[in-house]
Amino acid sequence: MAEPTDLAADLAADLAANDTIFGRILRGEIPCDPVHADERCLAFRDVAPQAPVHILVIPRRRLMTLAEAQAGDAELLGHLLLVAAQVAREQGLTAFRTVINSGADAGQTVFHLHVHVIGGRPLAWPPG
Repeated sequence: MAEPTDLAADLAADLAANDTIFGRILRGEIPCDPVHADERCLAFRDVAPQAPVHILVIPRRRLMTLAEAQAGDAELLGHLLLVAAQVAREQGLTAFRTVINSGADAGQTVFHLHVHVIGGRPLAWPPG
């Protein structure tokens, strides 16, 4: 198992190399409206909301797409979903949608894995 300082150094190096808008948000270069932050992820309000509640949950470590996830990412992926449910409850949602777009053809525009938490209005299916 890696030493905690090695993990911190790896995270810092990953963050420094992350040139996406989410990397810039994580570095504090672009402001956001946070609703949750911990050592593994950050959740904040989407600047172009598709519903009254639209929150993005992003890992601090860059994983470009869900398709790239490996068995070693299981704990992080589980944490992201638990945080998504937590922020939905904190926003007063009893029903909500979580969306993870994986790849450009699926609608992913920022290549840093992120979970959309969407709710506060009826949501149709299929989404489009």
